[in-house]
Amino acid sequence: MKEDLSVAEIFKRSTTATLKAIAERDDLSIAFGPEPPAVSGTKVRLPAPQRELSAAAAAPLRGLADSLALRMRYHDPALHGKLLPGAQMARSVFEAVEQARIEALGARRMAGTAANLAAMLDDHYRRQGYERITERSEGTLAEAVRLLAREALTKAPPPPSARRVVELWRDWLEARIGKDLFELDRSILDQSAYGRAARRLLQDLDLELGEAEESPESEESAGEESQGEEESEGEGGSAGGEASPEGSASGEAAEDGEEGAEEGEGEMMPGGGEEDPGRPGRPGMPPKSRSAENPSYRAFSTLSDEVIDASGLCDAEELSRLRHLLDQQLAHLQSVTSRLANRLQRRLMAKQTRAWEFDLDEGLLDAARLARVVANPILPLAYKRERETEFRDTIVSLLIDNSGSMRGRPITVAAMSADILARTLERCAVKVEILGFTTRAWKGGQSRERWIAAGKPANPGRLNDLRHIVYKPADAPWRRARKSLGLMLREGILKENIDGEALIWAYDRLLERTEERRILMVISDGAPVDDSTLSVNPGNYLEKHLRDVIGEIERRGEIELLAIGIGHDVTRYYRRAVTIVDAEQLGGVMLEKLAELFDEEGPGKRVARRRAA
Repeated sequence: MKEDLSVAEIFKRSTTATLKAIAERDDLSIAFGPEPPAVSGTKVRLPAPQRELSAAAAAPLRGLADSLALRMRYHDPALHGKLLPGAQMARSVFEAVEQARIEALGARRMAGTAANLAAMLDDHYRRQGYERITERSEGTLAEAVRLLAREALTKAPPPPSARRVVELWRDWLEARIGKDLFELDRSILDQSAYGRAARRLLQDLDLELGEAEESPESEESAGEESQGEEESEGEGGSAGGEASPEGSASGEAAEDGEEGAEEGEGEMMPGGGEEDPGRPGRPGMPPKSRSAENPSYRAFSTLSDEVIDASGLCDAEELSRLRHLLDQQLAHLQSVTSRLANRLQRRLMAKQTRAWEFDLDEGLLDAARLARVVANPILPLAYKRERETEFRDTIVSLLIDNSGSMRGRPITVAAMSADILARTLERCAVKVEILGFTTRAWKGGQSRERWIAAGKPANPGRLNDLRHIVYKPADAPWRRARKSLGLMLREGILKENIDGEALIWAYDRLLERTEERRILMVISDGAPVDDSTLSVNPGNYLEKHLRDVIGEIERRGEIELLAIGIGHDVTRYYRRAVTIVDAEQLGGVMLEKLAELFDEEGPGKRVARRRAA
């Protein structure tokens, strides 16, 4: 009997066979699902096709599968690890150029693959809004180099959605690396020679190479192919389920244009610097009571710092698209996390349920004791009175690290967990505020330019422009702020992290609240990092400030501080902290830790009890 297959099933089978053929690997196991694309050993994960799959929708998915297959066939992780620069910006450009080589080898040999890769790239750049770019600073250096390298290696024009980016960068780049692009074309068949040519390209861009951060062995054992796919190809984690391999440039590449900042080409983002300097919570302006206690820390300039609502960084149409991607990601975690959320809700609602005091001399007559009253009318204590708990006077502030190292699965899971947490606590009448912190530029912004213009004085302090994002104000209902949470998935938002000043900002916002109990939960994946600041200040400058701020907040005890570290130990900074290895654990840990906090007495009640004693 002939098997009746759906269009999606036929697509999966043909894509699986093609991927194995291109990769020249019969041992591969290919799975289709909602998670970002990746390769781990012999397991390949691809986005699930739509049920009614059109030709236009199928081509980008085929391109993604082809890109993963080509990487397995033509990319040597050990050799790549030997040549990979250590400096972050140089790494992103190097990864972008290598990805261009991998895809060019397939495009030059197979016309069908060339068409699929072109469709994938065009779809990726269109989703990222590259058609709307009008200034070079809105693009990234790594993406621009990748597109020019692709053009040099395949002689194919840029994808329609990325033509503006290429034209904006072309003159500037060709004047510096024109000869290097020719060398890349000559050595495309030899990854070693190609890598050396790519390193010369980085030097001609005046990028610091640094030392390799990983040995080839460690890179391979960590599943370099998987990491490569998620950072270089599968940027899916940061853009949602339909990630595309162009990630190497698009993912880490956000670091790229930053190099322009050092050369006066500044990739500053618009806006900022308009808040009232005296307003509590303004970035870079610690309260006077605490600034005096951190005399060794300062910002060279706070003029370009900004506190901005998420809707101010993205148009409504883009926010709706990103929210849709977040909803797609929520689907597969919904069952597990919702179970935990319901458990938390039951525990909180149990604390809020009104209770009765029995056996009183006055109040409402207790019907359960009517029989006793009839039998003995002079029996006392037959009344009851209703009382209500004071639980509701609580606010939870969720401060999420929006640094580049959170890119991919961690920031996606953080956004999903924040969404579920906000909905759960709102149903329990607990107010929730969701905040994010990052910088406006990579490796310094306008602050760094002002420092350079001032003659580069020694020990200048913080040299980057802060960007503090309000995803959901405490008084806004979840339904009004739900779209804003999708912004975390937008490429280019995640840059560097200056945790100490972000904590001060979130702390000050909580101090302005009238709730009796205030809880601040920090989600981060490591120590504060800002290359421009650390390159001209002591190496522990940001970390020391973070420790000072945490110590002061915990000493004052006005709020309850809790931290969750993703992949990095944060217990060395915070008194109350937990570290998780897998981002998938985040939702459950957040809800469990909150449940533990609510099971405890708040600091206000503990203080009142001590005074009464």
